[in-house]
Amino acid sequence: MSLVKIKDAPTVWKYLNGVVNLYKPAGLTVQQVRRTIIGNLCRDLNQLTVRPPLQRIAIESGSDSAYHVRTIEDLSDNVLVVGPRYQTDDIRIRMSANHGRLTSGVLVVGINDGLTQAYRVQQNRPLRVYRVTGFLGKATETHFGDSRIIGKATVKHIGSEKIERLLASLQASHQKKMFELCGVDVQSQAAYDLAVKGTIRPSDTSQPMIYGIRLVEFRRPFFIIEMHAINETEAYVGNLIHEIGLNLKSVAHCVGIRCIRHGHFELKDSLLRKDWNLQCILDSMAQANQLFKRHPEMLQQTSSELVDLAHTDLDQPNEFK
Repeated sequence: MSLVKIKDAPTVWKYLNGVVNLYKPAGLTVQQVRRTIIGNLCRDLNQLTVRPPLQRIAIESGSDSAYHVRTIEDLSDNVLVVGPRYQTDDIRIRMSANHGRLTSGVLVVGINDGLTQAYRVQQNRPLRVYRVTGFLGKATETHFGDSRIIGKATVKHIGSEKIERLLASLQASHQKKMFELCGVDVQSQAAYDLAVKGTIRPSDTSQPMIYGIRLVEFRRPFFIIEMHAINETEAYVGNLIHEIGLNLKSVAHCVGIRCIRHGHFELKDSLLRKDWNLQCILDSMAQANQLFKRHPEMLQQTSSELVDLAHTDLDQPNEFK
């Protein structure tokens, strides 16, 4: 059976409900992304066949002293008077993660009736995976590359082995902190019982937690780490890179943060900015619905376990952007 291309805007509007996986470029805020998506959707919907203006009843007197009743176009409902049929206020959008301006990568967005799904994804706090690029030898005011340099230090003594040992120590300290937040001793039976149930999520959404961190590439003065975390923020990641530099007896700042996975939403399926249009967004919604069917725990957790995420091997290009 051949597919039929729908050009009727009201029909398309009925299906514009769901979750999409977008690629957020660095340099854009989530509010700018929101305005761009809404503007593109309104533009594409209004280019389709919209409903005709409403009709009104007109009663006119004829030449034979009789009244004639007919329907005419209601000019108060004409698009030249009221504007385009689909306005920016008609479309609702919710982000499942509040990425900062300098963060790029996967951004899960709910549209219209998909706001409920986006909210559930956010409340279930699925693991997010980042590739973070740091620069050794220079410290900045905000710990990011777009800020003023306030300090410099030598980096000749730093090797990949030192960074790997430091990251392993950092991961161990966060794993210990998970059990402390639960109020149990890491050496106790209660801690073991918690561990066998799966990944422990902190009940406090303001508490950042790192579940895994490793060195991906070291090319002095640049280094890239892969971080699996929950409740993290852009400011927290920048401060983490700064602390790594200090523990290496030097200084460092963050030059790039890329989210490569949000739960089961992957970078390879994200819509680039050039694809933020009606057709591609509808296709992404259908793909997200299939993903929710395969992984219903993303919308409603039945345990503390995060399935098949801790040891996922993602092959991404090495870029220092």
